Amino acid sequence: MTNNFSGNSLEKIHFMLKSIPPRVSFHQDMTDKERNIMMQHINYWTDKQNQGIALVFGPVLNPSAPHGLAIIEVENVEEVPKLIAEDPAVIAGIMTTEYYPMKAVIKK
Repeated sequence: MTNNFSGNSLEKIHFMLKSIPPRVSFHQDMTDKERNIMMQHINYWTDKQNQGIALVFGPVLNPSAPHGLAIIEVENVEEVPKLIAEDPAVIAGIMTTEYYPMKAVIKK
């Protein structure tokens, strides 16, 4: 499969998303409000997984730099910023998300 990062191909393209929490201890000391937002965040990405967009997602428990990770499959690059902008944790300002194109090898 040839990935075309400009989005002009009929092939699906893949991206790695890295979500960065507001503090290193976030997963241990979330407020009730933050926990509620994170549940919305999980539900959002579970829905994207059910739609076949998020292939895998979850927390990376690196003690010095914990973060969230998702591998997504989309039809064009323009979908990626929209997916991130609609994430409840991003909307609430408790996560920032970076994304990078990925040449994924996926067994289908």
